[in-house]
Amino acid sequence: MAEVGAHLTAAPAGGDRPSVFEVVAQDSLMAAVKPALQHLVKVLAESNPARYGFLWRWFDEIYVLLDLLLQQHCLARCSASFSENFYSLKRIPTGDGTRHLLATAGLPKRQHWKSLLLLVLVPYLKGKLEKLVSSLREEDEYSIHPPSSSWKRFYRAFLAAYPYVNMTWEGWFLIQQLCYILGKAEHHSPMLKLAGVRLVRLTAQDIQALEKKWTETPSSQTHSFPSRVQWALRRALGSIAFSLSTGLSVSMFFLQFLDWWYSSENQETIKSLTALPTPPPPVHLEQEPSSGALPSLRSVCPLCRRVRVNATALATSGFVFCYRCAYGYVKAQQRCPVTGYPTELQHLVKLYSPES
Repeated sequence: MAEVGAHLTAAPAGGDRPSVFEVVAQDSLMAAVKPALQHLVKVLAESNPARYGFLWRWFDEIYVLLDLLLQQHCLARCSASFSENFYSLKRIPTGDGTRHLLATAGLPKRQHWKSLLLLVLVPYLKGKLEKLVSSLREEDEYSIHPPSSSWKRFYRAFLAAYPYVNMTWEGWFLIQQLCYILGKAEHHSPMLKLAGVRLVRLTAQDIQALEKKWTETPSSQTHSFPSRVQWALRRALGSIAFSLSTGLSVSMFFLQFLDWWYSSENQETIKSLTALPTPPPPVHLEQEPSSGALPSLRSVCPLCRRVRVNATALATSGFVFCYRCAYGYVKAQQRCPVTGYPTELQHLVKLYSPES
């Protein structure tokens, strides 16, 4: 009884229930991580396809493995997912009264594995389903199947039914959140209800127990060889998961900013901020030497009004003159005879034609 009591703590009456802002924020946290990481992988793959191309091709599978390792580590050590622990929340089995286990005690085995599968597997399958629907919609316009084929009818029926299924899924989550806001439900998400857990805030005893667990060192007692191998593997996986957790915690705000920066709704704003300004038109056009307009024939020099000799262009404006005319004018005026742009002798570019 003493050992059981050591793992129990009294919860503050009415104060352990997180607000709707906390639970929605922790839900959106991991939703922002994947698109940001996906963009980073895409940049790497485009910069060096031979070396990093496989990361882009197998991104979903690599991400789900890392997510599985991270969530398993967090659930085992602090009874919460990564995002829940980030907001100082933990999971407890549904039906617990005013007394429940410390975060370091972990969840019961049944709730632990159900939580892990719902945290990792459901988002992975949902993402794969959305990609499948997107690819089927693209293929529907260029399908080689005859209109009367059973396959054609099947996936057209699937594409027609998917929006309603997705609306039902999202509506289920919305109704659950509304019930949570009104105090009619213990869970803000159906996934928590299916896992048999609910979210509560960490207490002072939870935080002290977590700090003590993170600083304690493993015992150096001798065990059998299989036990040592198992402990070494567990410690290696725990170190990798801890590194992922620490790295995500440090870079979380950067990843959220990256996801916001490259989101579709902000592309117009980003383009307006990063686009180069349109160059201004010429301040004025010089009307020289005596006539008002530029010559209509392209082979005539705008200065001497005769057929050009040793055609020379000004790099600052692109207009073409005789070499002697352009040289003398630029040397005296330091500007283009037509546009007035500041020009120097080094901007004279000799043009060569097949006739010459």
